[in-house]
Amino acid sequence: MRMEPDPRTLRRENAREPAWSDLADNPFRADRDRIVVSPFFARLGGVTQVVSAAGSGLLHNRLTHSLKVAQVARAISQRLLSSVDSAELIGKLGGLDPDVAEAAALAHDLGHPPFGHLGEQVLDRIARHRFSLPDGFEGNAQTFRIITTTDVRGPAAVGLDLTAAVRAAVLKYPWARLHWPDPHPAAMRIPPRGAAEPDEAPGTGSSKFSAYCTELDDVVAARRSFAGRIEPWQQTVEASVMDTADDLAYAIHDIQDFHRIGVLQHAPVAAELGEWLDHAVELAGLDNATLAARIRRPGRSLEQLRRRMHAKDAWIVDDDAFAQAVSRIRTELVDGLLAEPFDGSIEAEQATAAFSARWTHRLVDGVIVLPSPSTRAGHVSLRTAQWHEVQVLKFVHRRFVLLRPELALHQRGQASLLTTLVDALDAWLADRDEVSRLPRRLHDLVELAQSEFDELVRTAPELLVGATGEPVAGADAVRGLARGRAVIDFVSSLTDKQAVSLLDALSGRSGQPWSDSFVL
Repeated sequence: MRMEPDPRTLRRENAREPAWSDLADNPFRADRDRIVVSPFFARLGGVTQVVSAAGSGLLHNRLTHSLKVAQVARAISQRLLSSVDSAELIGKLGGLDPDVAEAAALAHDLGHPPFGHLGEQVLDRIARHRFSLPDGFEGNAQTFRIITTTDVRGPAAVGLDLTAAVRAAVLKYPWARLHWPDPHPAAMRIPPRGAAEPDEAPGTGSSKFSAYCTELDDVVAARRSFAGRIEPWQQTVEASVMDTADDLAYAIHDIQDFHRIGVLQHAPVAAELGEWLDHAVELAGLDNATLAARIRRPGRSLEQLRRRMHAKDAWIVDDDAFAQAVSRIRTELVDGLLAEPFDGSIEAEQATAAFSARWTHRLVDGVIVLPSPSTRAGHVSLRTAQWHEVQVLKFVHRRFVLLRPELALHQRGQASLLTTLVDALDAWLADRDEVSRLPRRLHDLVELAQSEFDELVRTAPELLVGATGEPVAGADAVRGLARGRAVIDFVSSLTDKQAVSLLDALSGRSGQPWSDSFVL
C-alpha cells in the first residue's frame, strides 16, 4: 500500500546494481530470495539462540528463530494493512510492504556471532580493548555490514545489492555507536531504546546501534526516501514491524524451548508470580535497598521489574495492566503449559503448539500503529495489555533461564574459547613467515578493511576518533584497525561448531587438518 507522494523509486533503489532481471517486477521478493540463499543465512542453523542446541533437536537456533520472526512480521504487516486507518497513517510514514518486512526479519540476525549474545559481548570487548576499534562489535551493525559489504551474492562484487527499503528495514537502531548522526540520539532527554550509554561502561557510546562508521554512506542512501516522514533516529515502519516481530517470537519461543528440555520448571515460576500477586501492595512498600537485599525471595524480582518499567517506560507502564499480565501468564503458563512436564508425547506436543499459537495470535492482534510514539517505541507497537504481557514473558525467560548458574558456567567456557581463537588468528596475521598461508577469506577481509579505513582517514577521519577523543594517526595504527576488523569479521562469521573446530586445529588438539569449509 502506498500513499502519494510515492517514494517507490528511492525505496527500490539499489546500492550498486539493479535487481535481478527475472525478478525486476518484484525487487522486494528478490531481496528476500537473495537473503535466503546467502551462506550467512545458512550458517544461522549452527549459531546459538540461548544455549548450544547441538544434538537436542529441540532448541531454536538463529535460523529457526529468524524463520519464525519472518512469519510473525508478515502476519503483523497484513493485519495492519487490512485496517483503513492504519494503512493511511502507514502511507504517510513511508509505506509498508509485507515482502520488505519479511526480508528484514530473515536478515535481522545475520550478524550474530558464535554463541549468540555471549559471543557478541566478548567480541565487542575484544574489538574495543585489544584492537582499539571505536565501533567495537555489535550484532545489528554486523548484519548491516554483511548485507552491504562482506557478502558477495548480489550482482555486484560486494554486498547483496538489496533495495533501499529492505536495507532501511534492517536498521533496528539507525545510528552509529559514537559519532553519527549529529546530534546523536544518546543526547536526547529520553533516548531511544539502546541509544544511551550502558551504565557499566560510560564513555563507550550507545549500547545498541546498527551501523559501523564504514557503512554510514549506505545508511544515508537507504533512508533517503524517508526524509521528512520519520525522524532521523526513528525506525522505518518496516523496521518497526521487524523489531516487534522479533520481540514477540523471542518472548514465546524461548519459553517454549526451555519447557521442552525441562529447564523452565513449574515450582519456581509459580512461586515468583504467585507471591507477587498475593503480596503486591506489601512488596510495593519496600524501599529499594530492602528489596535488593531480599531479591532471591519469591516475588521480589518481579517487583523489581515493575519498578524498572516505571523508571524506563513511563509512557506506557500501568500497574493494573502489569497485575493483569502477571495473572494471565500465571493462568496460561504456570497453571497451563508448565503444570505437566514435557515428555515428548503427542499430548505434550499439542499443548506446546497450542500455547505458542494462542499467544502469537494474541500478541499479533495487539499490534497498532502510533502517529507520534514515545522515543522509547517505534511507530509499530503493542496495546498496553499485550506490551505488559511481553515484558512479563521476557522476565520469566531471563529470571529462570538466563540467570541460572549452569548457563553461566557454560558461557564462561565459550567466552574463553572465543578470546583464545581471536588471539590465535591475530598472532597468525602477525607472523610474516606464515602470512602467505592465511585462509583466503581472512586475507580478503584484511584487504577489504584496509581499503575502508584508508578511505575514512582520507574523507572522514573524525569517525575514527574513539571515546578517548584521540584520533587514529599513522599507517601502523590504520593497519591495526584493519587487522582487528578483519579478525572480528572472520570469527563472527563462524558457526559454534566451526569456532570450536578451528581453535582445536590452531592449538594442535585436532588429529587431522581442519576440514570444515570456509564457504563464507
